[in-house]
Amino acid sequence: MLNKPVLVIGAGGHAAVLVDILRQLDCKILGLVASSPPSAKPIFSGLNFYASDDDVLKFNAEDILLVNAVGALPGKNLRVHLHEKFKRYGYHFMTVVSPNAILSEYALLAEGVQLLPGSIVNANAVIGVASIINSSAIVEHDCTIGRFNHIAPGSVLCGNVVTEDFVHVGTGANVIQGIHIGEHTVVGAGATVTKNLTSNKTLYVAKPFLR
Repeated sequence: MLNKPVLVIGAGGHAAVLVDILRQLDCKILGLVASSPPSAKPIFSGLNFYASDDDVLKFNAEDILLVNAVGALPGKNLRVHLHEKFKRYGYHFMTVVSPNAILSEYALLAEGVQLLPGSIVNANAVIGVASIINSSAIVEHDCTIGRFNHIAPGSVLCGNVVTEDFVHVGTGANVIQGIHIGEHTVVGAGATVTKNLTSNKTLYVAKPFLR
């Protein structure tokens, strides 16, 4: 399956990072699919452009892999919508691991997971469908990450952390060992999580006490 050509859905900043990784992996990139043409940057040079999701359906689902290059932000559902839409049509998503990521052979990655440069996923970690472990993020041993999570750049999840589906851990956030985070919860950039969080919560950075 990994030798199949890939079609990249999205043409923004997240897509640029993924295209860079795909080129490093010597993947054949069939083109970009987006509502607007990509910017005139060298990373997108020479790639075909398709302006409609319907163009994807012209490719046989058994002959290609899709790469979901739409970024993941709290409250934005496009990434999830596209994944579920094309799964209904029988397409499969590539699990993308940067050559500059560190991945334990004892970790488990589900379909469509993306490990970006500098990320670390240690032994016995399980990463759920379509989750992003962004640049320099750390997922320590025995963590279980749900579906459609975004572990943002520079964030750290210590051992035995569990996150349910649709969790966003912001840039530079830290989650201590053994914490459970409920679905649809947002951990703000720079926050430190020391207690379990229930579903549909937002944890902001603690403000310093001012005299």
